[in-house]
Amino acid sequence: MLVVASAVAACSGGVDGPVPGRPRPANGPPAAGAPSVGDPYTPGDGNGGYDVQHYDLKLRIDPRDKAKTLDGVAELTAQATQALSRFDLDLSGLDVADVRVDGATARHRRKGEELIISPAKPLRRGARFTVTVRYSGTPKTINDPILQRYGWVPTRDGVFIACQPSGAHTWFPANDHPSDKATFDFHITVPAGLTVIANGEPADGAGAGTPSPRFARAASRADTTTTWRVKEPMATYLATVDVGRFDVRTGKTPGGIPIISAVDPTVPSARIDQFNAKNAEITDAWVKLFGPYPFSSTGGIVDNADVAFALETQNRPLYGAFGSEETIMAHELAHQWFGDSVSLTTWKDIWLNEGFATYAEWIWAERSRGQTVQQQFDARYRQPDNRELWDVPPANPGRGQLFGRSVYDRGAMTLHALRQKVGDRAFFDILRTWAGEHRHGNATTAQFISLAERVSGKQLDRFFRVWLYARGRPSL
Repeated sequence: MLVVASAVAACSGGVDGPVPGRPRPANGPPAAGAPSVGDPYTPGDGNGGYDVQHYDLKLRIDPRDKAKTLDGVAELTAQATQALSRFDLDLSGLDVADVRVDGATARHRRKGEELIISPAKPLRRGARFTVTVRYSGTPKTINDPILQRYGWVPTRDGVFIACQPSGAHTWFPANDHPSDKATFDFHITVPAGLTVIANGEPADGAGAGTPSPRFARAASRADTTTTWRVKEPMATYLATVDVGRFDVRTGKTPGGIPIISAVDPTVPSARIDQFNAKNAEITDAWVKLFGPYPFSSTGGIVDNADVAFALETQNRPLYGAFGSEETIMAHELAHQWFGDSVSLTTWKDIWLNEGFATYAEWIWAERSRGQTVQQQFDARYRQPDNRELWDVPPANPGRGQLFGRSVYDRGAMTLHALRQKVGDRAFFDILRTWAGEHRHGNATTAQFISLAERVSGKQLDRFFRVWLYARGRPSL
């Protein structure tokens, strides 16, 4: 995520280890799965006792119907990590009509933002199972004192969905924590004249040509159903389905990566051809710097949404009505490697997403003949009284500073200081190795420190302790 002031930037599978607070798989009799993964930064999010493998979401979205904008059937395919007598899904608001586990009716009840499910028969440890939830209603936009409006955000002609950190379960039942990644299928039905853009690619292969006939036809049909398929594991907060009127371009980048870009034509500062070309240019540049592109397509969406941020939704970053300045695009596209493919295990490690993407943003600015990376570093280092930077450890900033300046700027400064310490060759080897070894997985700061020491051949404990965990401005 990159928080935006006006139209310029103000800043920006499997789990490799156990998640703090999540019980280890049990060998005993069936028991209730934990109602949370125990992440203090997002209390209540996530659940224990199972691992989601795939989400299949059949959604009818009618922005004109304010009483029931969404009518959905969610089918989750999961594996039990313990013997389960019951388990939870995260779901906020919305009316649940029916729940089934492996086709059999399951008892269910609501408690806060938890949907508590008791299958007809207990699930054995290791069992693969499906849970189907029929639900409907109008998702509520989250109004957060720090992040402002996010999640399900209505627009003049549809909806803009940006979920970091806790917005996914406002529109579908989920194990809503980035430690449980899964593949997705979206089957989205919308009224005549509206188009759907989502993560992944249209399942019929639309997106390989320029422009795609499917997108052009959407305006001339009655209700239109589009299926989008996400082939690589994705954290729930990175899921998006955007509905509205869009100009769309598809094809491939010069480097051969499939691309789908969409722009709401009412956004005055964005033009589809320039936006698509810049997505292609930046993606190909990051491939050369960070290693192979981790997903099956790239691109982005600019929608006329009243939000103050951009978000790295997988395959297709989102930008609101402020448009798409290219350093913001560089930030969000860098997240495809750092944050989307290599995902955090707990939210306290958010600098692994935002510090890395901010550093990429600085690199792009330098390439575009803006400030050099060193100038970006120096400008911030010359602020000894900046408490937002020096009083907040970026590797554990606290819930209130989850998207604060230290996470972004001091996180990026840490990477530049590491680059100066180990040299360019070792530094970029570290970044490429990090992206490669943890591709489509989850990782931690401790693992990054270990990898940096292994690749560079240097002992870096004190360096990282001072830059990531200590208060006060580090000495140079």
